Amino acid sequence: MTDSALDDVPFLRRQARTQRFTLGAPKQFRVAPDGSRVVFLRTASGTDPRHSLWSFDPADGRETLLVDAAELLPGEEDLPPEERARRERARETGGGVVAFDVDSAFTLVTFTLSGKLYTLDLATGTTRMLVDGSVIDPRPNPAGTHVAYVRDRRLRVIELATGEDRALAEEDGEDVTWGLAEFIAAEEMDRVRGYWWAPDGRRLLVERSDRGPVPRWTIGDPANPQRPANVVAYPAAGTPNAEVSLAVLGLDGSRVDVAGGDWEYLVAVHWSAGGQPLLSVQPRDQQALTVLALDPADGSVTELHTETDEHWVEIVQGVPAWTPDGRLVVESAADGDHRLVVGGTPVTPPGMQLRAVLHVGDEILFTASEDDPTQIHVYRAGSDGVRRLSTQDGVHAGAGRAELTVLTAWSLEYSGPRVSVLRDGAVAGTIASSTVDPEIVPNLTWLTLGERGLRAALVLPRGYEPSEGRLPVLLDPYGGPHAQRVLQSRNAFLTPQWLADQGFAVLVVDGRGSPGRGPAWEKAIAGKLADVTLADQVDALHAAAEAYPELDLERVAIRGWSYGGYLSALAVLRRPDVFHAAVAGAPVTDWSLYDTHYTERYLGTPESEPDSYEHNSLIADAGSLSRALLIVHGLADDNVFPAHSLRLSSALLAAGRAHVFLPLAGATHMTPQAEEVAENLMRTQVDWILRELNAGRKEQP
Repeated sequence: MTDSALDDVPFLRRQARTQRFTLGAPKQFRVAPDGSRVVFLRTASGTDPRHSLWSFDPADGRETLLVDAAELLPGEEDLPPEERARRERARETGGGVVAFDVDSAFTLVTFTLSGKLYTLDLATGTTRMLVDGSVIDPRPNPAGTHVAYVRDRRLRVIELATGEDRALAEEDGEDVTWGLAEFIAAEEMDRVRGYWWAPDGRRLLVERSDRGPVPRWTIGDPANPQRPANVVAYPAAGTPNAEVSLAVLGLDGSRVDVAGGDWEYLVAVHWSAGGQPLLSVQPRDQQALTVLALDPADGSVTELHTETDEHWVEIVQGVPAWTPDGRLVVESAADGDHRLVVGGTPVTPPGMQLRAVLHVGDEILFTASEDDPTQIHVYRAGSDGVRRLSTQDGVHAGAGRAELTVLTAWSLEYSGPRVSVLRDGAVAGTIASSTVDPEIVPNLTWLTLGERGLRAALVLPRGYEPSEGRLPVLLDPYGGPHAQRVLQSRNAFLTPQWLADQGFAVLVVDGRGSPGRGPAWEKAIAGKLADVTLADQVDALHAAAEAYPELDLERVAIRGWSYGGYLSALAVLRRPDVFHAAVAGAPVTDWSLYDTHYTERYLGTPESEPDSYEHNSLIADAGSLSRALLIVHGLADDNVFPAHSLRLSSALLAAGRAHVFLPLAGATHMTPQAEEVAENLMRTQVDWILRELNAGRKEQP
């Protein structure tokens, strides 16, 4: 859709106002067991940040607004600190109803607005407020008779028939929390839940986390020195994690503690009808992932399956799980691929890389990539084999079940997502999206580069002709493990196209460590983050320039955020023969300052691998800087702390190396969302890069 109010608004401000053109896209789909409706979230327009609750009827294609967030709660939201932290971990920038849950029969919906707990009766459309403030993660039991939620670190339960609201688990003190995922689970394992209802709705399996042993780090607000500092528990590499344990709590007041074991990380929990609760756990070194069956009567566990690897075992979302007939569903790195395994038998073919399991029923719904890692497709696996549900090229997500699937498709052929509802694989209807059309068609060329077949995209200015002269090159990577930039989605290349239109040839490259190409590709970075990821960017650049002589290798810059920021600073520090300027946004500069689960997966601990930490960090390289470096960091970042950039800047100053440091007051790890800040930050980077590249050119004989 277009929005006339944005007609004269510059692209960067439109991108910020639309939250990267994602507002208005339907998301978080839940499908009724009988297939009669799909409940989902969507904002009223492509510029409205408040999500409301909607329903779609596959029978007639009718959409119904169930909860209007603006009408139910006008004005600004007042969120509890724990909810703000949860949204930061989830990179959730929207407002209104950002999450919801339903009971098994699809009669009751629970959600929060501004920390207030609400329920919605789907039969009558009645909404009522149950708790006025500070509520986190409300979820109804499967029977729809009780609602559990977390408030003030305590797990509480409301009986809907009587209104009785009581604490089911609580402890004194600030360090122990019941029912919430701890920092590491939410930030690095994509586990956002901290409690799980039993299928009968009479018990819950609940996480207890104690952050007492975790070091305390302080984030001040230099722009507002009158405000108290924010003290957070941050488990840096080699330091203690929060202590995580589990208990089965009954509505009758009973408690059964789950037997501990030789594991550090609670990765996932699955509790469905017809089977014991399943836990997947990892030791500190992550070289194993074990699936345990829990007996909720006595808390004992039985080992069912273990995956091991000399480096680490990758986490795949959606497993473990039980099929209705009692077969265990897991992921296994078999024959060099991430395989879907059911009852001990691989069901996905060789060469297919499992991405995530979406639903396990009589058939299994999942996403995977085949021979092209730039595409992700949705599949169903059943007695007749594996069938692909997404028919067009692109990047696809799925929800629901194999029998009734909500398919979200992103493509190079159009902007924004297209959402369809499939019944047994055939389109039964579409759900509208009200995202703003950025009206940009990227001028990109899809590349496979070098002997390793690095996947890349070259983006040139729109309307550019080689006769106009050679272009300075700007690499725009993430470049690190566990993430991709080179995906067949037009929206993925909107910012690179804007950058290209400023006069660059923009090269985006996914190197070793990125997903979709199998375990060996992912593990190539073990212990060698700096060497491998930087080598892939350099090799891709040279291969692209060999094929496209309009790329000027005498003017090469690189910019990135987070790992991309680390890689950018690394590039000018270690390969000044290739890179002439870098913008390092929120870079990890000293891996001993980053969190346990991520860092130790690739480098081990600082105590066991001190040389690896020294080699892969940037501080010791500060004296070698001979190129232009701009460092950008949010001063409220509680993921990559500002200490990273401050320490690098201090080391550069001590070594007499000129650089620029741009602090962002009040900004967290998420890039700034305020329109004027987002626009000016990007323009500042581009102006600085062009100035430095052109200055370097003039200095050449």
